[in-house]
This record gives sequence, C-alpha cells and structure tokens, in this order.
Amino acid sequence: MGDVRDLSSAPSVRRRDAHVVDGELVVEAERSAPRAARHWVMRTIADAGVGGASNQVVELLTGELVSNAVVHGPDAGAVRIHVRIDGVTVRVGVRDTGGGTPVVGHPEPTAPSGRGLALVEALSSDWGIQSHPDGKTVWFEVLTDE
Repeated sequence: MGDVRDLSSAPSVRRRDAHVVDGELVVEAERSAPRAARHWVMRTIADAGVGGASNQVVELLTGELVSNAVVHGPDAGAVRIHVRIDGVTVRVGVRDTGGGTPVVGHPEPTAPSGRGLALVEALSSDWGIQSHPDGKTVWFEVLTDE
C-alpha cells in the first residue's frame, strides 16, 4: 500500500487533544493509489475528530488529486500525500514528480473525465499549486464544522 510517516514533533505526538496533526503517506503511482490515499486520509482525520460532510469532502478531493497525480504524473514513482489538521482547517497536499501545471478543466457534459480540479475549486475553502524543482504539490483546505 504505502509508507506511512507521522511527522509530528515529539512533544505533540498525535493525541486526540492535540490541535495539530501532521501525517504523510507515500504510495506508488499506480491504479490503487487513489483508493489507498482516500482511506488513509479518511481514517487520519476521523481519528482527529473530523467527521460528517467535512470528512467526505476531504476524502473525495484527496482521491481526485491522487488520481490526477497517477494519470498525469510520471509512469513510475512515488506520490506523497500530506495531511495537516490545525484547529478547524484540514489541509491535504499531493506531491508528484510530474511536470506541467494543472488547470481547472471545463469539459463537455458527456466527457468521461476532466472535472477533478473543478471539484477541488468548488468544494474546498482554498487550494493551490506549489512548484518544486522536482515536481509540484497540489493542495486544498477544507474548514471543518468544529
């Protein structure tokens, strides 16, 4: 599946009463990656007390970004999924080593794909793209109901 790392510092090791949670999952860029990422993010944020519609939106948008990384990124390599919960904000970043800059598509109604970033734009409270020398991170934030 993937390599899970807890990125929180020693004094704030993941606790239910901690207000900040940081975690990262690394998966191979293959067909099963979006499902593995969705499930991991869903469990991570649920363990931190994020549920309901917020949890479902984060799960959906994570799957969209990881799918984009698998489809449009390099054929082989790692996709890194980072989740940070800070108060009422859940931020997810998906990093790959692919080139190019993702754009929000406006496909025809009958087109089979091309709506992922439009969903991210519509359902997140904020999103963006950060370029790196070896790729990019596409991220989004969702404000929870807490």
